[in-house]
Amino acid sequence: MFLPFYETLRAHGVPVSLREYLSLLEAVDAGCADYDIDAFYALARAILVKREGHIDRFDRAFAAAFNGAEGLDIAAALEARGLPEDWLRREIEKHLTDAEKAGVEGAGSFEKLMEMLKQRLAEQQKRHQGGSKWIGTGGTSPFGAYGYNPEGVRIGQDRSRHQRAVKVWDKREFRDFDDQAEIGTRAMKVALRRLKNWAREGAEELDLDGTVSATARSGLLDVKLRPERRNAVKVLLFLDVGGSMDAHVAQVEELFSAARGAFARVEHFYFHNCLYEFVWRNNRRRWSERTLTRDVLNTYGRGWKCVFVGDAAMSPYEIAIPGGAGEHWNEEAGQVWLRRAGDQWPDHLWINPVRRDLWRYTQSTAMIRDILGPERMVPLTLDGLTEGMRVLS
Repeated sequence: MFLPFYETLRAHGVPVSLREYLSLLEAVDAGCADYDIDAFYALARAILVKREGHIDRFDRAFAAAFNGAEGLDIAAALEARGLPEDWLRREIEKHLTDAEKAGVEGAGSFEKLMEMLKQRLAEQQKRHQGGSKWIGTGGTSPFGAYGYNPEGVRIGQDRSRHQRAVKVWDKREFRDFDDQAEIGTRAMKVALRRLKNWAREGAEELDLDGTVSATARSGLLDVKLRPERRNAVKVLLFLDVGGSMDAHVAQVEELFSAARGAFARVEHFYFHNCLYEFVWRNNRRRWSERTLTRDVLNTYGRGWKCVFVGDAAMSPYEIAIPGGAGEHWNEEAGQVWLRRAGDQWPDHLWINPVRRDLWRYTQSTAMIRDILGPERMVPLTLDGLTEGMRVLS
């Protein structure tokens, strides 16, 4: 019965083994989730998902396998129906008084609501606005957007307005848990902290074991403190700015913020496209307040972790030849400075905000990977950062 579910999980990238699948069958056979879809979901996720990075993949596979509505094929019907965009376009928005809202009746049950939606999908032939029955906008129908119903299905609306929808059939965004998705600051910080070199420094914290031991010896409460443990890794960040990197500003800002929270010391410099003879700390003063790259190489020792952040998209000339830089005449080729950086900081990494599957379309990306090492370029995803922290360890 559950073999299609197993196959769907595998198709969605959830690494489920046959042993885990058999464990799920044993749990179902033991009555752990009888006739309860929510209980079965919780049971299946507990048995089949081994990493938090696979939770969203599991959710999508579960929805695909069971059609998301307790056996009613609504999700497939919505997809197959292909509702025209203009059916859900907001032209008016329904605003009702409390008395008018009280007069709007709900369907009465979830099952009845789903059956009504299936029927509407099969019968509706045109756009409706301001009505009480069809899928549309600005009305009191249970289905659609920008209206009001005490228990409806929201379709095509950007956000909640009345918090009354019992089902939301909009596009889901997977950002924090899927290890191939873009991620936010909190998830980045968790991934970066896997690069650990703990040392006790800074503010004090309660030494629980020491307090218990001292109190037991003296018979009186004897509170002991100790220096707080912090990640003592030192990171040198080189951040690419301008040009094609403008599309990735938000991601890089989140990474920058996460790095400052995850590591004891973070120093940063900016560059454009490739590393050359100078870098800078202030983008507004990059022509007047430069820092010579050679001085950076001489200032920060080999114990620092060096991380470049950039999309590696540029003319190959900017890497390969003197004078190839886009904004100034560089006496030495960019590849010379990249190799010097790699020699000075053996623990180095390039984090690329562009998806890994697109790297092969940019010659400059392949050139930088050849210079720094193929394993030393990772994508800006949870899985990529985890991989990168292993490389730097």
